[in-house]
Amino acid sequence: MNYLSIFQMPKPVNVSGRISSITNSFVNGIIPCISPTENEIKECLQMLGLDPLDLRCSYCNDKSTEWDHFRPLIMNKKPTGYISDIYNLVPSCGKCNQSKGNRPWKSWIISSAKLSPKSRGIQNIEERIKKLQFEYWKEVKPIKFEELVDKELWEKHWDNNKRLNELMKESQEISNKIQIQLKERYNSIVARGRQ
Repeated sequence: MNYLSIFQMPKPVNVSGRISSITNSFVNGIIPCISPTENEIKECLQMLGLDPLDLRCSYCNDKSTEWDHFRPLIMNKKPTGYISDIYNLVPSCGKCNQSKGNRPWKSWIISSAKLSPKSRGIQNIEERIKKLQFEYWKEVKPIKFEELVDKELWEKHWDNNKRLNELMKESQEISNKIQIQLKERYNSIVARGRQ
C-alpha cells in the first residue's frame, strides 16, 4: 500500500489571502441597514407570492433560513451602491444565498454554479424568475455613497483599507521567513535527536 497516496497535508494559511475578506468588511461596514415596516414586509411577501406562515426561498422554494441581498452590495471589491433594505432583500435558503454570492440574481439562477437552482434541478425556474421581477416594485437605483458623505471621511476609510492590505502583505512576507526558519531549525533538532 502506498500510504503517501492517502495522506493530505492541510493547506497553509496565507495571511494576505484574507485581504479580500477584509475589503468586503470595509464595504459591508458602511452599508446602511434600514428596517422595514410590517406593511412593507407584507407587501414584499405578497409580491413574491410567499406565505408568511410557511416562508420559502424565493429562488428554489426550500425552507427559508435567511434574507438574501437581491442585488449585490459588493462588486470588484467596491460598494455597488445598494443597501440593506426591504427593496433589496428576499427570503432565501442557505444553499441559494451561499451559491449566489455577489452575482446578479438573474444570471445566477439559470447558471450551472454549484447549488444554483438550475444545477440542483429545481423545477419552474422561469416561473420563479417572473415572480422575482418584483424588483420593479420600487425603482431602486444604486446610491453614490461617496457623494453623500464628507469627502475627507470617505477617503480616510479607504486609506485605512489600503494601509491594512499593505500591512497584511508585509505580514505575509514575514510569515514566510518565520516558516522557513522554523522548518529548518526543527529539522536540525530532529536530525540531532536521531544521532
